[in-house]
Amino acid sequence: MLDLKRIREDPDGVSAALARRDESLAAVVGEVLQADSQWRAATTSAETLRAEQKTRSEEFGAAKARGEDAPQLREAMQELSAQVKQFGEQAAAAKQRLDELVARLPNTPDVTAASGPQDEEIRTVGEPPSFSFAPRDHLQLAGSMIDMDRAANLSGSRFAYLKGDLVMVELALVGWVLAKLREKDFEPVIPPVLVRERALYGTGFLPDTEQQIYALAEDELFLVGTSEVALASLHADEILDVDRLPLRYAGFSPCFRREAGAAGKDTRGIFRVHQFEKVEMFSFVAPQDSASEHERILAIEEEILGELNLPYRVVNIAVNDLGNSAAKKFDCEAWLPSQGRYRELTSCSNTTDYQARRLNVRMRADKRTQTPHTLNGTAVAVGRTIVALLENGQQADGAVQLPDVLVPYGAPARIAANPAPAS
Repeated sequence: MLDLKRIREDPDGVSAALARRDESLAAVVGEVLQADSQWRAATTSAETLRAEQKTRSEEFGAAKARGEDAPQLREAMQELSAQVKQFGEQAAAAKQRLDELVARLPNTPDVTAASGPQDEEIRTVGEPPSFSFAPRDHLQLAGSMIDMDRAANLSGSRFAYLKGDLVMVELALVGWVLAKLREKDFEPVIPPVLVRERALYGTGFLPDTEQQIYALAEDELFLVGTSEVALASLHADEILDVDRLPLRYAGFSPCFRREAGAAGKDTRGIFRVHQFEKVEMFSFVAPQDSASEHERILAIEEEILGELNLPYRVVNIAVNDLGNSAAKKFDCEAWLPSQGRYRELTSCSNTTDYQARRLNVRMRADKRTQTPHTLNGTAVAVGRTIVALLENGQQADGAVQLPDVLVPYGAPARIAANPAPAS
């Protein structure tokens, strides 16, 4: 969440920054200030009256000790008690309203985030392959190794059975990426994928993306759409020594997304499904280091795509498309020959102090506590990466050449042409 002190001290600056996302947010800032003023006024009144109540109580006690009845003091104490209760209730109601309003505010975008409405292309890397034949899509190339029909019978639409060589490609991708990240000081983590509401609130997915989240109502648990959720909560309610920072984690987990609102989009194949696997990078850093850490995470994503021989472009995401927690976000989009365009494969976000503040993660530096910054980035979204590898590595006969870097981790160097019909 945003720092309330910052909103009080610079309401115009916060309003102007949020207006880059949505002009209506400036009005919410005004409501925050009003609720904050009401809360502070009611709290001050209650505390003042409590002090007076204490004084009157001491006077009443002294009168009783002298054998006096002091009916006027008794009446004054009763009146004070009622007033303290009234102002306390007003303070509680204003605080609840204040918390609800602050929770609605997204992070203020970085000044270098693309102004929109379109994303800003930063660079393209690699040449899209030129084929002497009409490129096939990933389902045609995979054939029976991706079985959508039987998965639909089992679970409904947007699920898949992955079989044969593609299973080995998935495991190789995960093993290779985790080994690479470990060399870059990211500690591998397999986190829980069922989390409480606070974890989703803390990362900014609630209230924002309720329509995308699978909920287990009986258990008050939710399935994560990314291991970012669990990794961000790894140090919730902790005070980290600044000398321990940066703390970097690489989380591998299945991910679950309802894809509500995506009806009719990418319904063919495994590019947009309800269940997929992903390796996610997550960093806790000192505030002054978050911009450089963001560039570092992006560089790792680009290194991975380069070693996988995938043509891609990097885009600076427009402020109107940023998630609630992100101040700035880069996407890496890989070229998909069957679609003749670049599609999102990885993303990385600097969420500054937004998530850490919500999760009460603090850092101790110079004998005082501050709020650290958090960042996240996709190392490999397995399903989408398999789509890109199949399509960019396809040969005229329908076979697929795979990157050499995956072979030592169990992937075949080449997938033979698969004549079996695609699901």
